[in-house]
Amino acid sequence: MAAPSMERFSSKIGLLVSVLGIAIGTGNIWRFPRIAAQNGGETGAGAFLIAWLSFLILWSIPLIIAEYGIGRNGRSGIVGAFAKLIGEKKGWMGGFIGFVATAIMFYYSVVAGWCLYYLFQSLTASLPDSYEASLMLWDNFHASGMPVFTHAIIMLFGGWVVIKGISSIERINKILIPSLLLVLFVSLIRSLTLEGSMEGIKYLFTPDWSTLKDPQIWLEALTQNAWDTGAAWGLILTYGAYMRKQDDITISAFQTGIGNNMISLIAAIIIFSTVFGTLGSSMSDAEILNVMKTSGPASTGLTFIWMPQLFASMGGGGIFSILFFLGLTFAAFSSLISMIELAVKVFVDTGVSRKQATIWICAIGFAFGIPSALNLTFFANQDFVWGVGLMVSGAFISYAVISFGAKDFRLNLVNTEESKTKLGGWWDILLKYIIPVEVITLLLWWFYLSATEYAPDSWYNPFDPFSVATVVGQWILALGLVWFFNKRLLPQKL
Repeated sequence: MAAPSMERFSSKIGLLVSVLGIAIGTGNIWRFPRIAAQNGGETGAGAFLIAWLSFLILWSIPLIIAEYGIGRNGRSGIVGAFAKLIGEKKGWMGGFIGFVATAIMFYYSVVAGWCLYYLFQSLTASLPDSYEASLMLWDNFHASGMPVFTHAIIMLFGGWVVIKGISSIERINKILIPSLLLVLFVSLIRSLTLEGSMEGIKYLFTPDWSTLKDPQIWLEALTQNAWDTGAAWGLILTYGAYMRKQDDITISAFQTGIGNNMISLIAAIIIFSTVFGTLGSSMSDAEILNVMKTSGPASTGLTFIWMPQLFASMGGGGIFSILFFLGLTFAAFSSLISMIELAVKVFVDTGVSRKQATIWICAIGFAFGIPSALNLTFFANQDFVWGVGLMVSGAFISYAVISFGAKDFRLNLVNTEESKTKLGGWWDILLKYIIPVEVITLLLWWFYLSATEYAPDSWYNPFDPFSVATVVGQWILALGLVWFFNKRLLPQKL
């Protein structure tokens, strides 16, 4: 029988930078600015920010605390951790959470490959100076099949890091995360020097209260905060298995959530300042917002079509472009290795060697990522299905805590003798009542509106890429698979 791994993070800073490596990814830099613009009103996007920040407290931080606790208690992958907490027959719930994160990994690696390609372009070629030239660069990139190649390169390097274990992941993140923060800081200073940049910041932080009446705003705010922080992905749970006994879960969770959201806001300031500062002389505010809101499927256009063009039009844009795509590549890669580690850890627990598990996971990840690399509609479908699927993952984590006993979980697994900060009873209320209500309300709300307003003619068609049926159908398939293979995915020793 295989004993639980004795690997641990070497220090608190090693844990923090590694978990921030999960949280700080393209969701902050690539996804968040466009989602904020898309959900802004006529006068500003501040109301969306309020909803988004609300879910930091009402969703992300409570679930991050739960993930740390489940992971450190289980000292195994996500299936084994669930099985140890609430019984072997319930391990499939952890399996579903892992499936969602792994499904995201398939296309997330593709995005990381895009970042790598544009970093290479910034280093070796002149920037496109018009929309047509930038669009041609993007189209030619996809027509060439190059996304498959960059996807393969990223998976190869990710596997190389993971195959060496948690110490390798820790060392890489100690380099990547400080480097990323430095790049973002320099980019922030440069973007704020652009004439007209304050108009972008003003729009970003000005609330249009009427937008809060739209349920889509709240759904987008929740899923974006989950994307930002890594809450309910199972990734933090996986790293929690390597957490030292003396590390404080409550403090770590708040550092993770707040630190990550600060990075998202910095990224949004950079993007809004750059777009408004560069286009402000030739476009009205409404036209600029239209650019940000309608920039291609699955948020691709703003970052990969418009940003190179904007850099080309500003003084020192070449250097700014290199910094931007370097930071984006670092962010994507640090998150990707945590996704690979999640899947690898599950199979290592069953007795497979780390090397063999990593090779298989990366090979499968590459194969299943090819459709997203070749077809942006398929890519957008996967982003849609599994992004919303994070709410189901959050529901399963909440269920696990409730089944164990929220108060017992807090007192025995979080507030240990080594904990300097004691978690209060407010957390019990959030896990037992608020999070389940959020999941049920928003999902039912979304299903109803999708069937009656968003896609009334195709909501029942599983082959429509953005229908209710395609979401539910893929979820059912995933649930069926993890339930069927539940026993095979359990660790050799719990």
